[in-house]
Amino acid sequence: MERPAWAPLSIDISMPSVSRIYDYYLGGSHNFEVDREAARKAMEFMPGLPKIAQANRAVMRRAVRYAVGEGVTQFLDIGSGIPTFGDVHEVARQASDEARVVYVDHDPVAVAHSKSVLEGDEQSAVLAGDLRKPRDILGSSEVGSLLDLDRPVALLLVAVLHFVEDAYDPYAAVAELRDALAPGSLIVVTHASYEGIPVPAEQAGHTVGVYKDIRNPLIMRSRDEIARFFEGYDMVEPGLVPMPHWRPDTAPEEEDPYSFSGYAGVGRKL
Repeated sequence: MERPAWAPLSIDISMPSVSRIYDYYLGGSHNFEVDREAARKAMEFMPGLPKIAQANRAVMRRAVRYAVGEGVTQFLDIGSGIPTFGDVHEVARQASDEARVVYVDHDPVAVAHSKSVLEGDEQSAVLAGDLRKPRDILGSSEVGSLLDLDRPVALLLVAVLHFVEDAYDPYAAVAELRDALAPGSLIVVTHASYEGIPVPAEQAGHTVGVYKDIRNPLIMRSRDEIARFFEGYDMVEPGLVPMPHWRPDTAPEEEDPYSFSGYAGVGRKL
């Protein structure tokens, strides 16, 4: 397999990556055949996976605009993935020239491409980091130099928590991040769930199996389990809802049925 010029030498291009699979769903070009093969296999059981990815991105953009409208112009995007049109810094800057963004991902392709896109942007930074190690993220020079944690920050956890197994205690990781943020900070979460998927759970389970086979388990949590990530926050209206229902720009009934495959919510730290 020929290595593209943009692919860091340190990565194994024979192994699929969830961020590159996600990039494929969104129509991006920073993915390998091994990623596309895994994506196509997952789509055999859930052909609407690209619609789910698009719904996640749409919620992110609406939540970023909401945050700026509430006076929050600092963003910590963990699990940011590979840059595509309408990323956090682009959406936030349309609303405020003061917006500052730190992107965090553990995929080397996502980190390398993000750094390339943001070269020369003094109000954005990219960090190779892992949600399971919040202390490393919070103590990084990128966060320290760009974000003032004594002021409200919008913590973005979009389509990432469902890749953290319970064995790694994602609730503790999110709580540690929460405790480091100032009152008035926001948390933005989207999360996959069997609830709302327009195919039988058994069929959706085969897609989950594809992710397990590539050693990136997809953890489908219930609404109640997802709600636990908001402990210590006041939920912003309309609460934890299917993605198209979170402060929609268009009528939810016009959305593809697959767009309802997961929950979205925003909370404000007390």
